[in-house]
Amino acid sequence: MEEVRTHFSLAAQAIDPQRFEILAITAGQANGWQFDGAVLQRSLKLWEGVHCFIDHKWQARSLRDMAGVLSNVRWDEPSQGIRAELRAIGPAADLLRDIGRQVLTPQPDQPAVRVGFSADILFNGRGKKVEEILRIFSVDLVFNPARGGMFVRALNHIQPNFEAQGGTTMQETIENEVQPSPQDAQESTPGVESQLQELRAMRQQMSTWLLENSLANARLPKAMTERLRLQFAERSFAPAELQAAIQEARQLLAEVSAGMQVVGPARVEGMLEPGERLQAAVDDLFHLPRETKLSAASAPRLTGIRELYLMLTGDHDLHGGYYPQRAQLATTLDFSSLVKNALNKLVANTWQELGRAGYDWWKDISVQEHFNSLQDISGTLVGTVGDLPAIAEGAEYTELAVGDSGETASFTKYGGYIPLTLELIDRDETRKLQAYARELASAGMRKISRLVAAVFTQNAGIGPSMADGGALFNTTAVTSAGGHANLTTTALSGNQWDAVSQAVYSQPMLIKNEAGFYGAGPMLAVNPKFILVPRALQKTAMEICTGALVRESGYVYDNVLKGSAVPVVVPEWTDASDWAAVCDPRVAPAIFVGERFGLMPEIFVAGEALAPAVFMNDEHRLKVRHYLAVWVNDFRPLHKANVA
Repeated sequence: MEEVRTHFSLAAQAIDPQRFEILAITAGQANGWQFDGAVLQRSLKLWEGVHCFIDHKWQARSLRDMAGVLSNVRWDEPSQGIRAELRAIGPAADLLRDIGRQVLTPQPDQPAVRVGFSADILFNGRGKKVEEILRIFSVDLVFNPARGGMFVRALNHIQPNFEAQGGTTMQETIENEVQPSPQDAQESTPGVESQLQELRAMRQQMSTWLLENSLANARLPKAMTERLRLQFAERSFAPAELQAAIQEARQLLAEVSAGMQVVGPARVEGMLEPGERLQAAVDDLFHLPRETKLSAASAPRLTGIRELYLMLTGDHDLHGGYYPQRAQLATTLDFSSLVKNALNKLVANTWQELGRAGYDWWKDISVQEHFNSLQDISGTLVGTVGDLPAIAEGAEYTELAVGDSGETASFTKYGGYIPLTLELIDRDETRKLQAYARELASAGMRKISRLVAAVFTQNAGIGPSMADGGALFNTTAVTSAGGHANLTTTALSGNQWDAVSQAVYSQPMLIKNEAGFYGAGPMLAVNPKFILVPRALQKTAMEICTGALVRESGYVYDNVLKGSAVPVVVPEWTDASDWAAVCDPRVAPAIFVGERFGLMPEIFVAGEALAPAVFMNDEHRLKVRHYLAVWVNDFRPLHKANVA
């Protein structure tokens, strides 16, 4: 279930200079969401009393922008929508009435005024279908509403064949209403006074609400709270006046209670082990965020990696051993463990930063899966049932032809080590150690990026061989064994993107890899969501999929392909003209990334006193290990363009 807040345009028509009739919303699609009539009818009560403001705002609305209020909300069966009356009231009511008058009296030589009404709605939806409308925040007068809501006509004055019946024209009627005689103005004074009374009452209610909420959040003593309540109760006031009074009360409380504070001995900061405090100090040394339980703990400030090494090992002569009689701190954590923990945190932070920079593009187009062993992986793609045959009365049921893909993959171990020499420790090169960890994280992220990118570029751009005997990308008909019909040589353009999307949409689903069943399944019926390009084609892809207009020689027109895909730049692609299309892996998965011990590489530090590297090479070794498997389970959601 997804909770969504968005704006929907409304159609409106004037009842008189003070009121308009609004067709709030109708059954059907709006802003990509499907509204059913039953859902709209259940929301009728939510529209009653909703306020109208000038222009949309996501934050809190100002009383100065209020222009009207909805009433007489009802269901309109012919239009399958919600109708309501909008009465002009509030500081911006004159603007609402003036715009209504001007829109209703257009001049023949003037263009249409693009203003209308739009609703700010919060609702729950699932799969682009609205399940329940939760709240109507406002119905606002806006410029250029998305669905073209507009002023339509003056109901009480314009009827069919009105002029033929001897009545005045629409313009004459409106001018009589908006320019009343002095006698009419005197007679309308009670109505104006009534509106002013309503505004005063509304402002008083808002002031009361603001007072109670502000006092509840101020957390002042009860006596001060009651004093402020008496000071501001039963009157209207500006928010700044109330906030100034609350701030004055806080200052008074601080001055009175300052002399009552008792300063005792330092407090105990929880039950922390010495190793935990030291880990906090190491995190500070490498500029890493601490664990939550250590966030407020006091920890010694380390000058560098050299101080940490000598403090824990006592190895002042840099022999590479452990000398407990000279070690300054006894803890269950040794130097290698503390450094390993810090470096793994650095790897995690760098991994996130690289992801924000675009190197985790492969997450969008692939399925990431964890495995509990290093055994070979069998891809799972079960064939669909092409059709259910008819069964005669009393006849035997026949077996349905259903197969599977049979793709397999193996884990590969990637890794290496970086030496942390005693010379580096003695030179106190903490920044270099930080750089090592970041490089290890970058190597792991870029390794996955290269493996996924290679799915599209290996074997001269036709990809790996599939279990059906065909290359991943080929032009062979899908009715033949190994035929995938998902390769083209045409350059990227709007028309070619639409053609490739149609080809992916029309791909037949797997029934069984067997003669008689090749290409016999129903259509995949899924459009590709991602367009993969090298950096050289990024602008072209963005113009196709995100640009609002298409510019060609001699004319400009609306871009109907806007939003049809998400451009994704593949860093490893060097060919400036090749591109590919990929479906959303949540709907039609194709590429899988398997991991054994996590997507991020693991960091190990070998540096005990008796470790061979420490004895033979005077170095602690930072080892990185990464188990990965990347494979393609289904060719249908993929399409490649190898442009010559």
